[in-house]
Amino acid sequence: MKKLLLLLLALAGSLPAADFKAGVARTIITPPLPFWLTGYASRTNAAPSVRNDLWAKALALQDSKGGRAVIVTTELIGLPRDVSEAVAERVRKQHGLKRAQLLLNSSHTHAGPVIWPNLRVMFDFDTAEQERGLNYTRKLTADLTALVGAALKDLSPATLSCGHGTAGFAMNRRERASSGVRLGENPGGPVDHDVPVLKVTGPDGQLRAVLFGYACHNTTLGGNFYQVDGDYAGAAQREVEKAHPGAAAMFMILCGGDQNPQPRGTTDLADQHGRSLAEAVDRALAGDLKTVRPPIRTALQVVQLDFAAHTRATFEEEAKRPDKFRQRRARLMLDAYDQRKPVRRLAYPVQAVRLSDDLAFLALGGEVVVDYSLRAKREFPRENLVVAGYCNDVACYIPSLRVLREGGYEPVDSMIYYAQPGPLAENVEETVLRAVRTVMARAGAK
Repeated sequence: MKKLLLLLLALAGSLPAADFKAGVARTIITPPLPFWLTGYASRTNAAPSVRNDLWAKALALQDSKGGRAVIVTTELIGLPRDVSEAVAERVRKQHGLKRAQLLLNSSHTHAGPVIWPNLRVMFDFDTAEQERGLNYTRKLTADLTALVGAALKDLSPATLSCGHGTAGFAMNRRERASSGVRLGENPGGPVDHDVPVLKVTGPDGQLRAVLFGYACHNTTLGGNFYQVDGDYAGAAQREVEKAHPGAAAMFMILCGGDQNPQPRGTTDLADQHGRSLAEAVDRALAGDLKTVRPPIRTALQVVQLDFAAHTRATFEEEAKRPDKFRQRRARLMLDAYDQRKPVRRLAYPVQAVRLSDDLAFLALGGEVVVDYSLRAKREFPRENLVVAGYCNDVACYIPSLRVLREGGYEPVDSMIYYAQPGPLAENVEETVLRAVRTVMARAGAK
């Protein structure tokens, strides 16, 4: 018996040290059919079928001091604040998880379900259809709460490491034309082709999870597509999981607000881009990975972003225009004026999840343009920084000052569909960056 004990101790000593505990969970979030898809105002009917199921996945991390963080990825257009905060409050009550310890990211697939009332100006739903949308949102809130609990329950010793790959199919879509900036192709525009990868293994070396990201709109499939699907991000996750049976592949969209996949328009291209991204992940996994150490530090700040000045007359005039989407936006804004609560500011979440000095996630709300990623990496050159958009609350686009001044879809026209009063004010970039510096400092950045 003594010899057996010594042998077991020797074998244990030969295994890599597990500095963390990690838990992984997943659940299907495919809507009931038929169901309206979101993201394109041109659609005229609900989706009758599913090409691929949609998934929500959670990675829970805990260090030896009790520091915790849970990262949740969802194959959805984006979570509105009401859903994110409801999930956060439930997991706080059930598991003691602080708000700053929960990061919720959405892949921004445009072949996913309406999350009512997000992007409600796109749809002219009657009461029954609104209730159907709300029922899905309620179930989603419960499912995400249960998912976080399942990941926390799954905690067991784990080793973390990280690396980077590259994928080249994202292209800046802000094309200059004689009439201004339009949605198109701008091969000379700013991009971020980085593919950050976090590898999670058990003490036996078995791969348990791979979290990876890319800065690109999840829009290979267009408004003429009427099936539920995760687009290129869903395809990439399936490819990674096929190559690594038993592991959970989790996609986190980065600052892709002004980036589109190219070429685009077919399911074959969505699958092609998915394979390209999965190959970048596998190259990173096979490369020289850096060990990620504890502790886990998190911070979150909600700041107020100003909208550009507007008056009641602005929307009285808009209500007279023939564009049905502008009419709907105008009615909502006039209702707010009637209630003496005109929409002047947007509550905006900025979050940091930092793992020692080895890896830091900067999680920004909304559809963030790539300028923010590039600037944050310049401001924190000593950090191994992953800058994600579409986190915690996707209420509208978040343009940089450059994009705001150029105009076009992201800073101006998109605000109609998001039921926002108009462009953000020119202090938006500096307001966001001040919050970035604050949360990074609170999370221990040097």
